[in-house]
Amino acid sequence: MDRWTVGAVLIAIVVLAPMLSVFWLALHPTENIWPHLLATVLPRYLEDTLILMAGVAALTAAVGTGAAWLTTMYRFPGQRWLDFALLFPMAIPAYVGSYALVDVLQYSGPIQTLLRDLMGWQSAKDYWFPEIRSLSMAVIVLSAALYPYVYLLARAAFREQSGCSYEVARALGCGPYGVFWRVGLPLARPAIAAGVALALMETVADYGTVTYFNVQTLTTGIFSTWLNGNNAGGAAQIACVVLVVIFGLVAVERIGRRNARFHRPSRSSRPVEAHHLHGVRGWVAFLLCMVPFTIGFLVPVVVMTWHGLRKPEAWLSADLFSAFFNTLITGGAAAAITVLAAIFLVYGIRMTGHQSARFLMPLTTLGYAAPGAVLAVGILIPLAQLDHWQADTILAFTGWDPGLVLTGTAFALVIAYSVRFFGVAQGAVDAAYGRISPSLPLAARSLGRGPGGTLRAVHLPLMRASVLTALLIVFVDCVKELPATLLLRPFNYNTLSTRVFELASLERLSEAAPAALVVMAVGLSAVGLLARTNR
Repeated sequence: MDRWTVGAVLIAIVVLAPMLSVFWLALHPTENIWPHLLATVLPRYLEDTLILMAGVAALTAAVGTGAAWLTTMYRFPGQRWLDFALLFPMAIPAYVGSYALVDVLQYSGPIQTLLRDLMGWQSAKDYWFPEIRSLSMAVIVLSAALYPYVYLLARAAFREQSGCSYEVARALGCGPYGVFWRVGLPLARPAIAAGVALALMETVADYGTVTYFNVQTLTTGIFSTWLNGNNAGGAAQIACVVLVVIFGLVAVERIGRRNARFHRPSRSSRPVEAHHLHGVRGWVAFLLCMVPFTIGFLVPVVVMTWHGLRKPEAWLSADLFSAFFNTLITGGAAAAITVLAAIFLVYGIRMTGHQSARFLMPLTTLGYAAPGAVLAVGILIPLAQLDHWQADTILAFTGWDPGLVLTGTAFALVIAYSVRFFGVAQGAVDAAYGRISPSLPLAARSLGRGPGGTLRAVHLPLMRASVLTALLIVFVDCVKELPATLLLRPFNYNTLSTRVFELASLERLSEAAPAALVVMAVGLSAVGLLARTNR
């Protein structure tokens, strides 16, 4: 094999290694507590996870599909603005949304305080209010943060459908609801299924939200077994259960879409024609779309801004600057490494076409499906063993102890980010590469350019926009990533996400607000780019 194929295979192996490590650790634990887990906590972890997934799947499907249908098929007050604003909750990490919503709804919050003042109630015994830190509230917060996955894909599916199909349905007597249930929804089902699957993967991977709402999921079980129980093998066994759930989601989603492909009947088919909603119906549509936008974006932004203004000195904290600098270094390094590795992998496989490398390429996208906590288990334990071995070896030969170079620095964190979001970079680079005419690199090769020269002179200039987009998206994902950061960061090493988590967990929202607002601002930059490319 040539160097390009060898390099591509090595990159694929590095991306897959943490997941293989998890399975190995689970099968060879130092202390096998699997029977104990199975008899005690694992059923509760699995039950809460499945209930959470079912609730998020139902809500994200209903909200995302409904919002996409309304903004695509109808014109009403604020529709053009909402068409893009409904994507904004993607910029808000779910754990930030949970802190904001609890702050608004808790006993000392503005809503319950207003109710007591208006009704004359003296204490919580005088009235009923829903339990705030509960599984149902976690479902609402996660759905408000994740419905844009469904909305984005469903909106694209509705826009690409032929208007002729709807005209035929109306001619056959279908009303607005009949057109949606019998034509629009079946045609958009593959896109909706893909969006729900993405939302569920993020739900399984979540740690900050479920911890704040006291929900015991498989991800919290990994933290508890590893950190509190000091049993890495048990954590790896729970991580395997998480991977089985994730791979099951991927399989179900792909099987469900396997025979569900729809195409426009001809190039001359007319686009969907939106209908105007006037009066009360138009304002009802506006309010329905405003509900998820308010919960998923407006409430977190307003609450965090208010807390940020209450304590302006928090913006000048040395710890905030340190967390920002750490985030910039780790996220920037991970984004650069991930995108460069994706370019090398995609180019090497497409150029050589070697079957072994081509087989590994789809598998490298599985890292994005694996939760950060799972990858942390698969990275930290073998990396710690390697770190101790190299430190002992250097000490034996030189008498100098270098310390833990790999796990005592942010190195493990950068590796985890790169593996976790490699699928994002690979998808963007592969799509950009596919848009380049094959005649251009062939012409460069005929003029004496080698593979590396062709990549630098032809492919990279043409892929510049996609590469920059991939860099931004990977960086934003790194900034928002919480579980892997909590498990892999060195001692006393904070990023923006961990600073928000730690301070908010201690009910110090005014100090957490500046870091949260910076995270949201970074996320908005990616959402703005996404909205621009999906006009």
